[in-house]
Amino acid sequence: MESQTIVEALLLGLLEGLTEFIPVSSTGHILLAGHFLGFHSTGKAFEILIQLGAILAILSVYFGKLWQMLIKLPSDPQTRHFVIGILIAFLPAAVIGALAHDFIKNYLFESPKLICSMLIIGGVVLLVVDRINFKPVHHDVERFPLSVYLKIGLFQCLSLIPGTSRSGSTIVGALLMGVDKRAAAEFSFFLAMPTMVGAFAFDLFKNRNVLTSADLPIISVGFIAAFVAALIVVRFLLDYVSKNGYALFGWWRLAVGIAGLAALMVWG
Repeated sequence: MESQTIVEALLLGLLEGLTEFIPVSSTGHILLAGHFLGFHSTGKAFEILIQLGAILAILSVYFGKLWQMLIKLPSDPQTRHFVIGILIAFLPAAVIGALAHDFIKNYLFESPKLICSMLIIGGVVLLVVDRINFKPVHHDVERFPLSVYLKIGLFQCLSLIPGTSRSGSTIVGALLMGVDKRAAAEFSFFLAMPTMVGAFAFDLFKNRNVLTSADLPIISVGFIAAFVAALIVVRFLLDYVSKNGYALFGWWRLAVGIAGLAALMVWG
C-alpha cells in the first residue's frame, strides 16, 4: 500500500467528517476530491464505507438521548411517535436508493460535472431559503406531525443525486414545512442514523465479493479521520445554525461548485 494512498485516504476521511452533517454534500466533496487526486477505490466502496466513522460520531454524541428513547419506547407514546416518524422519513430514500443503486454508483457517481452543477444549484436554493422569513410552527423534533416526517423524507430522496446533500435536502424540506432552523438540523442528525447505517450495510453487501484485505488499510484510515472530524462538527453545528442560519454553507457550495467546473475545464 503506497503512502500516498494512505495520505489521500486521510484527507478524504477528514473531508467526509467535516462535511457529512452540514448541507454541502459530503459525497460530492469526496468524489470531486478523489477525482482530482486520482484516488480510486474498489467499487467506489471507500466513499460509502468511511461514513461509518461519521455514523459512530453522531451515535456517541446522542448516545444518552438514544438510550433514554430505547427505555421509554414501550411505555411512552411521544417516543413511539418520534421513532415511527423517523422510520417514515427514512423509507422513501431507502426504497429508491436500493432500486437505483447500480445506476447511482455507476453513472451519477462518475459525473463530476453533474456533482458541481448540483453543488451550485443547491447553494442557490440554500441562500434563497435562508433569506425567507419563515414563521416556524414546529420546534420539537419529537412532536412533528407524521405528514411532516414523510415530506422531509421525500425531500431526502433528492440527495440520491451526488452533490445535492442529504442534510441539505432534509434541512430545506424541514424549513419549508415550518420547522425552525435548529430543529431542522437536529432532525437531519436523527434521520442520518438509519439512512447512513442502511447505505453502509447495503453497499458493504453489494461489494462483499470485490473488497479484499488490501482495501482495509485505506478504509480504516478514512473511517478514523471521518469519526474525529464529524465529532467536532456535530458538537458545534446546532448552536451555529441557531445564531447564523445556513447562508455560509450556500456560499461554500457555490465556491466549490464553480471552482470544480473551472478545474474540469482546465484539467478535465
